[in-house]
Amino acid sequence: MRIVVGVTGGIAAFKAVGVIRSLVEGGHDVQVIPTEAALRFVGLPTWEAISRAEVHTDLFTGVAEVRHVALGQGADAILIVPATANTIARLAAGLADDLLTNTVLASTAPLIIAPAMHTEMWRNAATRANIARLTERGARIVGPGTGRLTGSDSGEGRLVDTEVILAELDAVVSTRRDLAGTRILVSAGGTREPIDPVRFIGNRSSGRQGVAIAAAARARGAEVTLVAAHLEVPVPAGVRTIEVSRAAELESALVAEQPAADVVVMAAAVSDFRVAVASDRKISKQDTGEALALDLVQNPDILRGLVRTAPEGQRVVGFAAETVDDADELLRRGRAKRERKGADFLVLNSVGVDHGFVEDRNSVIVIDASGDIVATAAGDKLSVADRILDAVTGTASEPATPR
Repeated sequence: MRIVVGVTGGIAAFKAVGVIRSLVEGGHDVQVIPTEAALRFVGLPTWEAISRAEVHTDLFTGVAEVRHVALGQGADAILIVPATANTIARLAAGLADDLLTNTVLASTAPLIIAPAMHTEMWRNAATRANIARLTERGARIVGPGTGRLTGSDSGEGRLVDTEVILAELDAVVSTRRDLAGTRILVSAGGTREPIDPVRFIGNRSSGRQGVAIAAAARARGAEVTLVAAHLEVPVPAGVRTIEVSRAAELESALVAEQPAADVVVMAAAVSDFRVAVASDRKISKQDTGEALALDLVQNPDILRGLVRTAPEGQRVVGFAAETVDDADELLRRGRAKRERKGADFLVLNSVGVDHGFVEDRNSVIVIDASGDIVATAAGDKLSVADRILDAVTGTASEPATPR
């Protein structure tokens, strides 16, 4: 597909690099249009290198080919990431004073806008009115999220993560609805087991891969329920969400939702152990002296339990994150785990201090009930999610959607 990506002049411009890379790796023709202000944050060579195409910024180049109109006419979708308050105002007013705004006006393609700005700017009445006007005209607004902003500020206005933007693009332009009528239950994130009111036993899972699976399934027409434990990324629009914290809460929610699902994807990272009796007050060094001993007990094996209670025809998918780099050893451990758990499919990936968790990219191997490899995938977590869904639902085909 032909996708125009407009980049405007905010500090979040550097995040657009990851979005463009994912689209290009998915085989799509990407034309980047940075504004003059955007080039003060990320230079022209970067946009050309990452898009693998010549990048133009000036209204008065390519006049013979009427570039300021041709780019918009030829686009299947236009994505603006990040979109500053200034650009949103110019689009709402219908201005055409640079190549990007000309392209938008000259196009009938879907327009997806990913805002990024300080909280006060986002909440300003003028910005809210401009967003409302663009929405009325059919533009899709994705975000903003809440989190760390420029400097020491934090709040609403943060650019949402790459996989959320790509999922929204999918939902707008996708013609692949192969999972329509399928009900998918996904768990994501990491559980936390309290030690006392301020401390817990947890893990480094951000929930990105589970959220990406939920987003990809929703974009392909599935009815999706997400059981979320301490996610670090926003939940995609249109996904029903149940928030949990501890392993026991995760288990209860999944057991309650399992009977209605056609596919269960257990992507959440569950703490294997919990404190037998958590303290109801903060434990201090004055209470414990030089050492602290915790009495730990095992949490229930949620994946194995879901396999045992699965109704006929339901497919249960587990995940195995292992701290090994050798592919053969990863596969050996994965096959042994699948045998213990009884899952229909197991998704294997290698993790470590500097890879696997938190990142926007992943590399996985999917094995079936016989231990055979049925899929491999590497790339951004949304494209990996699609390959996982292809394998477990038996719908593998060349995607017709942007990745």
